[in-house]
Amino acid sequence: MQDSADFASSALAQVVADWNRAGATWDAAALSAVYAEDGLLFGGRPGHAVGRAAIRGYFASYDGVILAGAMRMSGTELRVLPGGCVLAQGMVHFAFTLAGGEQTRSTLRATLVLRQEGDGWRILDHHFSTVPEAPPLGQD
Repeated sequence: MQDSADFASSALAQVVADWNRAGATWDAAALSAVYAEDGLLFGGRPGHAVGRAAIRGYFASYDGVILAGAMRMSGTELRVLPGGCVLAQGMVHFAFTLAGGEQTRSTLRATLVLRQEGDGWRILDHHFSTVPEAPPLGQD
């Protein structure tokens, strides 16, 4: 039997590989298929995408802007949650090819909850956010 660290690492590796495969040609339908039907996404635009159809719309909103994207995770802490879900929290590093061929990179904080569905893992909850320059204490 696979120990919990291997179980969680395998789940995250599969999801990142699936995301990168879909991101290589910025395919909104394939990107959204990496998410659970009832998935939640807090991404790089205002608002909250709830459900796979809304998540597909989120990725499609970048059509013509992003031509390709890839991500890798680092400094990731993994936890197996009750029910066999996996919590992954760490840093995500993105590399994008934008329209016109510009290459960009960004690093964000990342929290993912992964759930096994059918033959693979899907993202149930996705939250990426910028790293604050200072603690958010409400002081300007």
